[in-house]
Amino acid sequence: MIRSLLPGLLAACLAISPLAAQDAPWRHGAALLGEPKYPKGFKHFDYVNPDAPKGGLVRLGAQGTFDSFNIVVAGVKGAPEQGLGLIYETLTTSALDEPSASYGLLAEAFAYPDDYSSVTFRLRPEARWHDGKPVTADDVIFSFEALKANSPTYAFYYANVTKAEKLGEREVRFTFDEKGNRELPQIMGQLIVLPKHWWEGTAPDGRKRDVAQTTLEPPLGSGPYRLKSFEPGRNAAYERVKDYWGAAVNVNVGQNNFDEIRYEYYRDATVLLEAFKADRIDFRSENSARNWAVGYDFPARTEGRVVLEEFPIRASGVMQAFVLNLRRDKFKDPRVRRAFNLAFPFEELNKTLFYGQYERVGSYFSGLELASSGLPEGRELALLESMRDKIPPEVFTTPYRNPVNDSPEAIRNNLREADRLLKEAGWEIKDRRRVNAKGETLSVELLADSPNDERVFLPYKASLERLGIAVSVRTVDEAQYINRTRSFDFDIVTGVWGQSLSPGNEQREYWGSQAAAREGSRNLSGIADPAVDALIDNVIFAKDREELVAATKALDRVLLAHDYVVPQWTYRKQRTARWDRYSHPVTMPRYGAASFPTIWWYDAAKAAKTGAPR
Repeated sequence: MIRSLLPGLLAACLAISPLAAQDAPWRHGAALLGEPKYPKGFKHFDYVNPDAPKGGLVRLGAQGTFDSFNIVVAGVKGAPEQGLGLIYETLTTSALDEPSASYGLLAEAFAYPDDYSSVTFRLRPEARWHDGKPVTADDVIFSFEALKANSPTYAFYYANVTKAEKLGEREVRFTFDEKGNRELPQIMGQLIVLPKHWWEGTAPDGRKRDVAQTTLEPPLGSGPYRLKSFEPGRNAAYERVKDYWGAAVNVNVGQNNFDEIRYEYYRDATVLLEAFKADRIDFRSENSARNWAVGYDFPARTEGRVVLEEFPIRASGVMQAFVLNLRRDKFKDPRVRRAFNLAFPFEELNKTLFYGQYERVGSYFSGLELASSGLPEGRELALLESMRDKIPPEVFTTPYRNPVNDSPEAIRNNLREADRLLKEAGWEIKDRRRVNAKGETLSVELLADSPNDERVFLPYKASLERLGIAVSVRTVDEAQYINRTRSFDFDIVTGVWGQSLSPGNEQREYWGSQAAAREGSRNLSGIADPAVDALIDNVIFAKDREELVAATKALDRVLLAHDYVVPQWTYRKQRTARWDRYSHPVTMPRYGAASFPTIWWYDAAKAAKTGAPR
């Protein structure tokens, strides 16, 4: 009876909450630019099947291993984040059929002033941890402080937060150090909320828990699943919480349909594929062009028990590239960097290794309307004109294009141009070696963490050696690779940066000067350029979609003009293979690609024909 009175009492308290003084309205959802698609009180997202049956098992494969269930600690070896995302929840969640919108999950509402200088979240009164205790403002603040203190990535991500304060048992406010940054309220909505009382408590063995240490103790969450069983480094099974507090919340309706989701861990990609073919895994995304072309020629597919299906990728762009470490003197000259691009034999690789499936990446926002093309015009040109003296002049005269090595003649011409640029930069050929005036050889190491990378690195090595460059290929284990990239101890590695439809603060982490000097950042290249920093700010503080597009294209164009990286390749569809036991909604979300297993369900009729998973 006392519990039934709490919502009314809390509502009365909220009527006089500090937020009212700010005159900022409570919101059920928000979009970065414009209004959210779904109105207050909506029943469910359009792309789900609200009547999807609950039940069944799905087995997923993961490459690698794990030694901890603590997502807070940075650099945990193979932390099983896929499964832990089923256990923990965030304050808000996104819709998969509109760009950059968020709706309340743990928070029933949120509010921020017109200048975006703070954001306040009001938690749902029914939100509960799996032990029955309510999710509170103390949990939110504890989570924020723990993540910021123990993870360099989160420390940077939350760097603009100057204060996290409790306004009530279910109300918490974050205050920012800058105004006009429209993305900061949404960033805080993505905060993973952890149970303070559990982490500050004692484990069954009498040991005091420590959020800064690794642990294999099954964690306490608030999400739709809990950890059922596991073998360290080998597998982990998650079971659906039958009395999950949020099952009827609109953003969850039609989702989380499986009774059990099981992850099997494999150290080798080849073994992982064979495990799928042996019916030990039900669904996989295929990132190998060779596998997609010839790897699924086995009886189950011929018989129709295995289905291959592609889903278009519309929600994200990508820059995938060879990263040239600008912290090394040999890469500081843009002519040297361009020479490395001229020597890259993409067309040969695409033909011989990738079955012609890929296209060359030509933008830091490849696949999105944000990618630059042609010459700048309109608002983009005006923005670039304001910093003409700080950016490469070719931005205004020459559209960026990757070299094309599609014939012997083209290869020779590009190598001649690379030779010319290297000589201009002070690297001459002497005794068939590329040396500078000091007699130092231009040498590079291509660093990999998988033997599979060698099939790409070795042809590139041969091409660079034709220019007199000394090249070595080194493959190291995962832990060493992580340590070396985190400390920027490399010449060339492969980097991948995902891009959203509404880029913002993450651009500082990717290309900003402060990130270049911080170990563990995503600025692998070491880009530290005032013009790039200014353009990033223009992206972050854009007032409307048109301004955002113009600012992003300008940023893209300047990054490309510097030849910071050697772009690789992309494929604009998600390639999937599955045993035919599962179904998805007729209308899939525009920006969700496959969205497996989130909105799928176990189809008993199909499973009767294919055979149930074991």
